[in-house]
Amino acid sequence: MNQNELKRISRLTAILTQLQTRRLLTSTELAEKFSVSVRTIYRDIRALEQAGVPIITEEGKGYALMEGYKIPPVMFTEAEANALITAEQLVLKNKDASFIKDYSEAIEKIKAVLIYSQKDKVNLLSERTRFNQNLNRERNSNNLSELQFALTNFYLTKIDYVNVEEQLTTRIIEPFALLSTENWLLVAYCQLRKEFRYFRLDRIKKLQVLAKHFEPHKMTLQEYFDKFY
Repeated sequence: MNQNELKRISRLTAILTQLQTRRLLTSTELAEKFSVSVRTIYRDIRALEQAGVPIITEEGKGYALMEGYKIPPVMFTEAEANALITAEQLVLKNKDASFIKDYSEAIEKIKAVLIYSQKDKVNLLSERTRFNQNLNRERNSNNLSELQFALTNFYLTKIDYVNVEEQLTTRIIEPFALLSTENWLLVAYCQLRKEFRYFRLDRIKKLQVLAKHFEPHKMTLQEYFDKFY
């Protein structure tokens, strides 16, 4: 999904929220709020209607939601919630301040309807995920969702890992943080080496989330950087 698509999803979510909280909205008001053309608002309204949202058009006045209609509670799986938080970190690197504001507000609304157990996990994942500016480089990984799950639920993880010398080792690790650089990097405590290590996700040849928990590390990602770098 590119940034234009993310921006449109953010705007559609915000428009729907605006319609639910206000009696009537004009296309001009919406266009000014989101810094887009009136024509773009027309397309957004049609997209919401096609998605099944009962929007009433009052000729010469504006748009309103059908009386009695409420947005149903949003239910996300843990993996879906994690994906949204990862997308949020990507959006925060965008140069458009208004886009960041709109998307952040939309994410906060989504977080508000998550069940309590998910809220703690997505907040932890948000704090433990970092992106740099290398957003256009190719990244190859098949394990991100599983590692997010292990990280937020504090599960030991077994990996078959190939290092830079092409040597294969099997490790039991405690996932701590995820960093997006030229490649996805996992910061984890390695029980074999008895210290924190970086692992490139594209070098993980096999991964198994174990049924055994580890004791959560009592530090933030920034505290980790301050301590070790």
